[in-house]
Amino acid sequence: MSDLRPSRIRVRHGNVAAPLVAAVMIACAGGEPGGDTAAAASGLDIGNVGFMTPESVLHDSVSDMYLVSNINGGPLDKDDNGFIARLTPDGQLENLKWIDGASADVTLHAPKGMAIRSDTLFVADIDCIRRFSRVTGAAAGEQCIPGATFLNDLAVGPDGALYATDSGLQAGESGLISSGTDAVYRFPNRPDSAGGALARSTDLGSPNGIAVESRRIVVVSFGSGELYQITTRGEKTPILPPNPARQLDGVVFTSDGGMLFSSWGDSAVFRVAPNGTTSRLYENLPTPADIGYDARRNRVLIPLFMDNRVLIRDAR
Repeated sequence: MSDLRPSRIRVRHGNVAAPLVAAVMIACAGGEPGGDTAAAASGLDIGNVGFMTPESVLHDSVSDMYLVSNINGGPLDKDDNGFIARLTPDGQLENLKWIDGASADVTLHAPKGMAIRSDTLFVADIDCIRRFSRVTGAAAGEQCIPGATFLNDLAVGPDGALYATDSGLQAGESGLISSGTDAVYRFPNRPDSAGGALARSTDLGSPNGIAVESRRIVVVSFGSGELYQITTRGEKTPILPPNPARQLDGVVFTSDGGMLFSSWGDSAVFRVAPNGTTSRLYENLPTPADIGYDARRNRVLIPLFMDNRVLIRDAR
């Protein structure tokens, strides 16, 4: 799993077979007119700064920094060399390895999705959720999930509950194959509750990105290419029907009540307007991974899973 050259892999979920590309790329292009710089207004492309298989971008709205998770190897390799980079909103690299798995006091193998609650940064890392100080980056503990095989994305709900997806993947002879552990987890923000699976089924289609607000929990799936809601009882309600060719990765809510989601198969980021109309916002983006959103500037932060770049773009 450490060879990141493009290759075709098939992930099977029942009768659904979805091709995966085993490689990594991230891009960041920026902003709205009146943003941090004129360059940000027209779009920033941040590369050649040392990113290594970047997978997710998250806006820390308190420190006003963009965090970039870097797998730095195979997505299932427990090699303890993953890292989190910090970018300024005008695209300057503040610290390439702000959190570094190679440090003696940090465990971080293949970091993917991230979420922030108060002063804690949560990072999905294969079968554990790592915790770090949002302020200093210092390690602050972990919660491993028995049976999980491919923790992928995280989100925090309005009540402080932490949500996580398990894409249900494992290493096979020819690449990634289904492990059958597809799940959406919920961990209440209470010390007396360990939480557990909100939904667990291969019908979830390799759940990848997740976004949570007061009225809805939205998930996109990589294997079946669906956009759907999960109720608090774990019931699945389709928004976009299955299409394995889509290979959906990230999803975020926007300030106007709409959504954005990324598609490897379409090499695009899509916008879902508040009225439900879906349109392509940006295209010709190879393997756009777990996108982030900067609500302050109305920007989409686009990781391209194969180019070791990050783009910052206007989300309007």
